[in-house]
Amino acid sequence: MSSGATTPAGTPPAGTPPAAAALAHATAALARAALQGVLARLAAAWARRRVRWAAAALALVVLALAGTGWDFEAVAPRVAVGAAVKPASREAKHLLSERERLHAALRRGVPRGPWIVIDQTHNRLRLMRGDQTLVEAPCSAGSGMVLKEGARGRVWVFDTPRGRFEVLSKSENPVWKKPDWAFVEEGEPIPKDPADRLEYGSLGEYALYFGNGYMIHGTLYERLLGRPVSHGCIRLGRDPLREVYRAAPLGTPVYIY
Repeated sequence: MSSGATTPAGTPPAGTPPAAAALAHATAALARAALQGVLARLAAAWARRRVRWAAAALALVVLALAGTGWDFEAVAPRVAVGAAVKPASREAKHLLSERERLHAALRRGVPRGPWIVIDQTHNRLRLMRGDQTLVEAPCSAGSGMVLKEGARGRVWVFDTPRGRFEVLSKSENPVWKKPDWAFVEEGEPIPKDPADRLEYGSLGEYALYFGNGYMIHGTLYERLLGRPVSHGCIRLGRDPLREVYRAAPLGTPVYIY
């Protein structure tokens, strides 16, 4: 039966064997020590956190009162957008002046009416009016091939001349009067009758002559346009040739390079 007396926590009841009592005392002591250590660590952590929060709050107050030292006021641009940079030297001024002079000369040199420009390197023909491109199309310039008549005979070089020319005459359904080299190239005898030199249909619908037997004309071999395969004339496709023929009157400048 219980006597009604209370036993302190960790104290074994009366009559407990000595070994068990000692173990109970040790267990209770370890539990109290562990609990005290946990509480101490929690108190220290809480103290450190309070210190950190207090330091952060103090720093914010100082920054609010004293500022960061940086000044972010807007600055107006010192150089207007698109303003020309001043030349750094007398030589630079001279070069800029020379460039403007050349640009002005080029603008004055552009024909006001229609004009034709032919690029032999890329085999391109352009019909222009001032700075505007009206027609651009592939063409065929001279092949540069060399033809010899026998061992000691005549020599022909199938080049297209370079320079400035003019449209001297125009014709519809042109007829080609074959020169001597055409027969030599084909291995045929040179005819004595001039009528035997005439060939119909090989020059296309139109031809624009610009001197020394050279012309801009059509071709039966449009698949070869864009390549240098002609005997010196400028071959052009049917549709662009029609446009060039309509738009280029006599006297139209022709520039070939």
